[in-house]
Amino acid sequence: MSPFPDRMRDRWANRPGATIDRGTVYWHVLLHAYPEARAAAMQVQEVLASFTGFHLTPPEWLHMTTLVVGSTDEITREQMAGMLSEARQLLGQVAPIPVTLDKILYHPEAIMLRVHPAETLQPILVAAQRATQIATGRTGSFEGPSPSWVPHMTVGYSTAEQPTAPIVAALGKTVQECRVRIDALTLVIQWGPERLWHWEPVGTARLQAAEVSDSALPE
Repeated sequence: MSPFPDRMRDRWANRPGATIDRGTVYWHVLLHAYPEARAAAMQVQEVLASFTGFHLTPPEWLHMTTLVVGSTDEITREQMAGMLSEARQLLGQVAPIPVTLDKILYHPEAIMLRVHPAETLQPILVAAQRATQIATGRTGSFEGPSPSWVPHMTVGYSTAEQPTAPIVAALGKTVQECRVRIDALTLVIQWGPERLWHWEPVGTARLQAAEVSDSALPE
């Protein structure tokens, strides 16, 4: 992930759009739950709004993707329930994890905020991977070309070809330091094309043994 790519490109130019009846299952940390994270995203989005060619993440779906589980064609509701059960057990004894958002990350297809230190978030990643493996036999995958997890919050997706330099000049390299304590991991189905934001939170695994009702799981 280059800090300053020369040009932005349209994220969805060569991506086939999924039909609304097909979904992708993800483990996400839903960062919209943290006022400080929302404020940091707004700081960047206010600047990006002055440029054409960006699709901004809706405030209610600000997130940190942890693991891509797979398609709803292959993952059943029963397996999702199993994943949540396993993740709740694995994270139940883990204390909330303090992290910082500060550095702006530039990718040809997106503008993001780094969430660090990555090593402190490993219990969440490990729980997502183990719960997925136990319940589905799958290992899951990461988004993008990186072979490892790079924790981040995407604030805007590129929808056009344009030089990056003016955007970097306007945004800079950092935002005001934002500190939050991550206390939950959520299983989410993203239905249809990515940019429609038709999301279905299936259930949540909370850190430090917080009780979560299974009523969030559809019948």
